[in-house]
Amino acid sequence: MKTNQFQKRLILLVGCLLISISSFAQIKVAAAANLQGIIKVLKEDFAKKTGIAIDPIIGSSGNLSTQIQNGAPFDVFLSADMNFAQKLFDGGFAQKKPVVYASGSLIICSTQNLGFENWERLLLTPAIKKIAIANPTIAPYGKAAEEALKAKGVLSEIKSKTVYGESIAQVNTYITTSVVEVGFTTQALIKDAANKTTLYYKVIDPKLYSPIQQGMVVLKHGSGNADAEKFYQYILSADAKKIFKEYGYNVD
Repeated sequence: MKTNQFQKRLILLVGCLLISISSFAQIKVAAAANLQGIIKVLKEDFAKKTGIAIDPIIGSSGNLSTQIQNGAPFDVFLSADMNFAQKLFDGGFAQKKPVVYASGSLIICSTQNLGFENWERLLLTPAIKKIAIANPTIAPYGKAAEEALKAKGVLSEIKSKTVYGESIAQVNTYITTSVVEVGFTTQALIKDAANKTTLYYKVIDPKLYSPIQQGMVVLKHGSGNADAEKFYQYILSADAKKIFKEYGYNVD
């Protein structure tokens, strides 16, 4: 009886160790909030092709960058712009220079069919009481939205209506739950919300804001990790690019 109990305990201990090792072996990927939907698809495709699991941690690019500088054990960083990725490299937190893995597209979006032909005029009307924008200091899509509003000459006029989200993911929640009448977000939301919520949107003229070139780096924590390098290469592959295109990103 004692032998059986010992064997059971040993099996349980080995099982726990295997689970722990498996969890530890996951690549920790810090992913910008605009990737919240697509990262799940990329994760599944990567695992199917390689058998390697990734553990995505979602947040605004600025907040994730701060966490990395404070010692967060991430292996790869997928930023919503090149600036945060470049600063990490310049500060010695990344293995090599960042590369652009996709370029984002800014849209104005609503659950209501408001008509966005002259969206800048629409924002000034009484029908629009709340406008969602991601925090421009930490979220590149928020910065792009403010640039577009400034270019149209309405940024100061709509300030009292502006509701700032901590990340683009929070802005998306504000939009899809109709907390706001309109919001500025990534075109990827349209794919994310398909078959869930009816959305109306217009792509903002890219000439109105700085290009949203999204940067990727392998971080110091992932240096020498063969699996992290495989994920890095996968994101730049034709298969990953096809998925990015489906979500409205430019990968040319």
